[in-house]
This record gives sequence, structure tokens and C-alpha cells, in this order.
Amino acid sequence: MSSKGIFSRADTGLLSSSGCKGLLTFFILAVAWLVGFGSRLFSVIRFESIIHEFDPWFNYRATKFMVENDFYTFLNWFDERAWYPLGRIVGGTVYPGLMITSGAIHSFLHFINFPIHIREICVFLAPFFSGLTAIATYLLTKEAIKTGKVFWSVCCALSYFYMVSAWGGYVFIINLIPLHVFVLLLMQRFSQRVYVAYTSFYVLALISAMQVPFVGFQPIRTSEHMAAAGVFVLLQGVALYFYLKNRVSASKLKGLLSLLVLSFAGLVFLAVVGLTYAGIIAPWSGRFYSLWDTGYAKIHIPIISSVSEHQPTSWTSYFFDLHVLVCVFPAGVWFCFKNLTDERVFIVLYAIFASYFSGVMVRLILTLTPIVCVFAAIAFSRFFEVCLVEDTSKLSDSDSSETDRSKPKRASRQNNANSTTGDEIFGFSIKHILMMVGIYVLLLFVMHCTWVTSNAYSSPSVVLASYRQDGSKVIIDDFREAYFWLQMNTPTDAHVMSWWDYGYQIAGMGNKTTLVDNNTWNNSHIALVGKAMASNETESYKLMQSLDVDYVLVIFGGLLGYSGDDINKFLWMVTKTMADSLMYKLSYYRFADLKVDPRGPTGFDRARNVEIGMKNIKLTHLEEALTTENWIVRIYRVKKPQSRQKLRQTKQRINISYLQRLGSAGRKGVMNDQVGDVSIAA
Repeated sequence: MSSKGIFSRADTGLLSSSGCKGLLTFFILAVAWLVGFGSRLFSVIRFESIIHEFDPWFNYRATKFMVENDFYTFLNWFDERAWYPLGRIVGGTVYPGLMITSGAIHSFLHFINFPIHIREICVFLAPFFSGLTAIATYLLTKEAIKTGKVFWSVCCALSYFYMVSAWGGYVFIINLIPLHVFVLLLMQRFSQRVYVAYTSFYVLALISAMQVPFVGFQPIRTSEHMAAAGVFVLLQGVALYFYLKNRVSASKLKGLLSLLVLSFAGLVFLAVVGLTYAGIIAPWSGRFYSLWDTGYAKIHIPIISSVSEHQPTSWTSYFFDLHVLVCVFPAGVWFCFKNLTDERVFIVLYAIFASYFSGVMVRLILTLTPIVCVFAAIAFSRFFEVCLVEDTSKLSDSDSSETDRSKPKRASRQNNANSTTGDEIFGFSIKHILMMVGIYVLLLFVMHCTWVTSNAYSSPSVVLASYRQDGSKVIIDDFREAYFWLQMNTPTDAHVMSWWDYGYQIAGMGNKTTLVDNNTWNNSHIALVGKAMASNETESYKLMQSLDVDYVLVIFGGLLGYSGDDINKFLWMVTKTMADSLMYKLSYYRFADLKVDPRGPTGFDRARNVEIGMKNIKLTHLEEALTTENWIVRIYRVKKPQSRQKLRQTKQRINISYLQRLGSAGRKGVMNDQVGDVSIAA
């Protein structure tokens, strides 16, 4: 027998053992967890253990407050350093799931005498959950549990409760699951399993979600949750129909059913319309309206469309994030459509809606990625199954050729040469060639994902890096330089005005009070800051005095070519007199003194590749306090109003001849008779 046949049969016997299958599955999942964990450590290796981006700084600050105090103090925490002078009630405006998770891990590690700072836990929590995401995706693809029992519905509801406590995107799930049940009803796939699973899930999920303070009564008072409630009521009606079907005659059932459907539909319609009109059921929020009407946010809530994460997704982003999975994804959908089951209906619906939503907002590509991985895994699995299956005829031919050892070597070679038929190329089977091509494509996918993760998604927003012509790295640490200066060189109660993007970082690293931050709960307050940035210095000074502003922080990338500065965001608060606005002056103040390029003019803006228009910029009510090394962060001190205002100087005409006659007696000299202008205080 050939080694090929021995290996295939031995391998089949080995894998037939459930213990070996379980061990191999555990080993592969452990490797997947390690890969997922390691892929999130590039930023720690390249820079250091640091909190990234903007929102995580608030999560870290809130977690630190909870660890230093207790959970109930955290729920009642009034943050006076945010949204001055309004403040923020943190417990009722935050999803506390991540804070509770980090705090629980911190308490457990200290309980076993493993002291660690809460910041390190916040840094490594995301890599830890990244590995768990790989395992969860495998379990979703495998569809391990599908019994329709109450126990697993309870587990699903508890998982949903944790999602509600940690992420505002839970609304996607609470609408997707009812949609799955509704489609099953339309496909006439109602069963006791579906009824028990959804009924148990909805009741427990509804009660548990209402325990989150930020959610409260939203599951029964907002339009985003009405679909789940409607499907729950509809499912009870369908169950009642099947119950009566076995106990009432067909003629009576038809009339009774018509009466029940009409009366029930009328009551539901009147109840929804009446409660919505009375304001008890809130309409869809702006973010959800913008998912269906892409132009809604730009017209009614511009701050939503001003966020870069809310922009439509370009086709290059799909390839950049998903690579070859974009091409394999439809094949997996086709395999599921060939044999459609209740479970596969769910993932198909998930794929359809996630694909649509990811095209509307670039941030929602996060919801598309898991299902793309699921369908790509199904497609690759079927592909390798076809490539690895041996033809039984070839195995029998190989066995018979080895048992017949009486033939001469010439005849054996001639038979081997003749056996090379059209399904082999250079002695290799076409299936094996296709399998090697598939493995090569997967290796390219791994290389691409590693490069994207290490370069594009592992650069913290507070620390930038650039490379010289010789390839050496240069660390640009202007953000932390500015925030540390704020913390050490400004009064404790100083109020800092900046655009809302940097509010969390100023409060987290600079430990200073901000006017607006990334929570964006008060659009009018943000508009007031935008008005101050867009107005001239005199009008802005009046607004800053009313808001009790001590310092103004702006981000400027004209020196290094940093495109994420405030001038590029100025499109969302632009005026016709832009060159006279406060933002323009604070960004380009003293910039005309710099000659960025020896061959170019002074005051050349590298971020916009243009020479600035106004170069002689003077400030009256503000003074420069700090400009970082690379001019990325600029901080200005707001001058205090004078305790005694300057008297207005006016010119009055005085008859000097009259003064001469009054004062000429007893004096030497003669004054000519003339009229002069004398400046006196009015």
C-alpha cells in the first residue's frame, strides 16, 4: 500500500476519535486566541502601554474613579470637569459594562496578591477580548447549541444583558433577532422550539436591559425597541392559532381568527399612534434615522454627519479591512442558500443588513466583519473538503497495483506513465494544486491583516510617528506634551475651551475642566463653542467671558502636514470671513515667521499645500501660552478684563486766545492768538 493511502486512512481513523477531535479543536482555538491577543499588542510593542484614541480616555478615567471609590458612588458621580458650567451625571449617561469588567478583574488580581494598576488592565482588556471574539465567531459558525430549550435562551438573554451594559449598538441585535423570527413565520417555519426560545429570550432580555441606568425604560418607550415587542405579541398570536387549530373546527376557527386579527391589529395601531402622539413612545433617534435616510443628518443634525466615522464607506475600505474575504463572502452565502435551515436564515439576514449598514456608515463595518468571517470560513471549509476527498477508484487502483508485484519494472513505469490522465498536471492532482493555491491566498490574507493591524490600526492618536529619509523613526509626542503642560502649569480650576474631539483627553491627561467633550449630548453647547471659534476675536472674547474660559486649545498641522487638525474640521463651522475668525488667527499666529521649505515662501501650510493669506496676525484678547515642539498643539491664555476700563479719548476744540487772556496776568511771555486741538478725557 502507498504512503499516500496509509496516511489518508490513518488520518481518517485518527480524526474519527472524538477525543482527538476535541484536542485538535482546543489547540486550534487556543492558537486563534493567541493570534487575536497578539494582533492587538502592536501598539504596546511599538510605543508603550498607553490608552489610545478619545473615548477610551473617558472609560479609563471612569474606571479609575470606580476603583478608587465604589460602584454606587460611581453611579451617583457628578463630573464637574465636563461640560462646564453644566456638568455631567455620569451614572445615568454611560454604559458601565467595560468599567465593571475592568474593575472586577482588578479586584480579582488584587485578591490573589497580584498588584497591578488599573490602567494596565484597561490597556490589555481589548486584546484579551479580541481573542475571545475569535472563539465566539467559531461557535457561531459551528452552531453548536440549537436545541430551543429555555436554558440556552436564558444564557442568550444574559449575554444580551452584558452587551446592553457595554455597547450602545445592542439595538442592532434586538432588532435582528425579532426580524429572524418574523422571517421564519413568513416562511411557515413556526415551531415550538422557536416559540420557547424567543419568548424566554425576550422577557428576560427586556427585564435585564432595563436594569442598566442609561437604558432605563427605553425598551418599552422608544421606537428602536418596538419591533421586538411587536414580534413577541405576534408570536403569541401565532401560538394561539396553532393551539386552537387542534381544538376548534375549521369553520369556527376561520371566523374567530378573522375577528381576532382585525381587532388585534386595530388595537395595536391605535395604541402605537396614541402613545407616539402623546410622547410616551419616543421617535427614532437621529443616528437611526440617518441609517435609512442618508441625507437626514446633514440637514437636521449636522454634528452627526460631521463625524468622520459617520461618513459613507468607500469600496477601498472593504478591501483594506477584509481583503480576499470580500470575494469569498458571496460564495459562503450561496452555500447557505443551497440548504437553508432556521439557523442559516439568521446569518443570511445578518449578512444582508450588516452589508447595507456598513455602506451607510464606515464605523458599522465592525458589525459586518464577524459575519464576513463566518461565510468566508464556510466557503473555505467546503473548498478544502472537496480538495481533500480522495476518489475511491484511485485508492482501489493503487492497492491493486501494489499487490501485483510480479510485473516487471518497465511495465510498471509504462502503466504509471499511462495513468497520468487529464486530471493531473506535472504529476500533481488538480485538487492538490487548487488546495495549494487556497493555502497561498490565506497566507496572503494573514500577511495583509498583520500589516494593517500593525501599521494602520496600532497608531495611538496621542502619539504620532514619522520616518526620516534614512528610515529612522521619529516620535511626535506633542499631544502628551501639551496635556502635561496643562496639568502642571495651569490652575486646578482652569477651564479649557477646545473642539469637542479633545474633551476626553484634556480631562483624562490634563486633568482640566472642559466645555464640551466626545459625549456630544448637548448640541446647543457645542454650537456655542463653534460660534466662538468662527467669530472674530472681539465677539469670541465676549462669548469666552460668558463661559468663564481661561485657556483655548487648538490643533494645527500646517508645519508637519498633519491633516487631522482643526482647520480641516473648520468646514463644519465656517463663515464668510474665515480669515478674521478666531480659529484662523489662533492656528496661524506667528506661522508667517517660519520658512518651512527653503525653496518655498514663508507661512506655507503643508497640510493644505497652500501659502496662508494673512501673515500679519495680531491678538488683542488672547496671548500665546504654549506651542509644542512640532506646532501641533497650541494653547492660548485668555486675558482677564481690566478692573478699570480705559477712558475713551476724544478731541475737543478749545479757544486758546481765551485761555491766554485768563492766564496772561503776572506772566512773562506772549502767547499767539490761535485755536488748537487738545486731547482730553471725555
